[in-house]
Amino acid sequence: MKYLILFNFFFYSTLIHAQSYNLQSLFYDGLSRQYKIFVPNSYDGSSHFPLIFSFHGGGDTIDGMIAMNDFSTLAESENFIAVYPQAAVDPLDGSNAWIHKAPTSHDDIFFIEAIIDNLSSEFLIDNDRVYACGYSEGGIFSYELACRLNDRIAAITSVSGSMLVDSFRDSYYGLGFCSPTHPTGILLIPGTNDFSPHALYNGLQPYYMSVEETTSYWAGHNNCDLEASVSTLPDANPSDGSTVERYTWSTTSGCTYVEELKVIGGGHEWPGAFGNMDIDATEEIWNFVSNYDLNGIIDCSNLSDLTNDEVYPKIIFYPNPANDKITLDSSFLVQEDYEIISLDGKILIRGKLEPGRSQIEVSSLSGSIYILKIKNKHYRLLLN
Repeated sequence: MKYLILFNFFFYSTLIHAQSYNLQSLFYDGLSRQYKIFVPNSYDGSSHFPLIFSFHGGGDTIDGMIAMNDFSTLAESENFIAVYPQAAVDPLDGSNAWIHKAPTSHDDIFFIEAIIDNLSSEFLIDNDRVYACGYSEGGIFSYELACRLNDRIAAITSVSGSMLVDSFRDSYYGLGFCSPTHPTGILLIPGTNDFSPHALYNGLQPYYMSVEETTSYWAGHNNCDLEASVSTLPDANPSDGSTVERYTWSTTSGCTYVEELKVIGGGHEWPGAFGNMDIDATEEIWNFVSNYDLNGIIDCSNLSDLTNDEVYPKIIFYPNPANDKITLDSSFLVQEDYEIISLDGKILIRGKLEPGRSQIEVSSLSGSIYILKIKNKHYRLLLN
């Protein structure tokens, strides 16, 4: 496969970081496809790590995206694996594209699913915490993953990229309608002066949704209040010609599922790399998506909310907040595994819960918020 080599101002930064990334190949849909991964030194195969995909813009390459959105430093400190796939060449125009021009049977949604499966066979991946982010067309593609690979993707971020209108997705590409099945974290980082046709702040009907339409859609799906709370971020770099406002959509219980970092005066850019320098998009992405798993926002559920059903038995736990130990009363018929996990994904305590009543000793943990994982469910645990 021939790739278009793009020389840009990220080139030298790419050379610096290239040795930290491992290039892998995967034969998919008749093509030999490539992706690069960064595995932090903290990974030793003893605990499951979250996974985040980073998708380059249309016509770009893996190395161009790494230079702009290098997750390696964060991956080392926050314990996650970063993946940078390469888009296939669109035969219609020769560009590296995530969404090929119609008519086509090519669909990279399932290429990403194949990467998840492949990496899950090589590493201990926390499949409840798989995330996606992307720039420009990569941001559009991230929305597509949230829509059409929702059973594998917990949260996404789109930087300078719009969401496809349902009718355009269905009639032009034959992809069907957006159909998420679980609460999904959505972060948008758009520029109000972005004049790229597929990233206009006010949308481009009948092809791309406006920012308002996108946030309303996902706020509605996640049962959030349709009225956002707004805060103005510090203008840390007045010379960049733009400022940032944070819009937040939350549920009645205060769980945030949709957020917009509105770059007022911003263009088709990646804040922190070029354009707006008041925020660092790379850090904002991880700080946002890492709060979610396939059940929703991790620290916004409670064991007392569980009810009896055929899939999962009833559990009551107390006290919460706790000091030295917690007691769990359950209707388990057999022993069940549990883990207590820090918010950065480290497994701190693991063991088995006995049928009926069990106690977990937590005196070794400092006062903070933790995640109690039982089977495939995650719940908030507060320690004093």
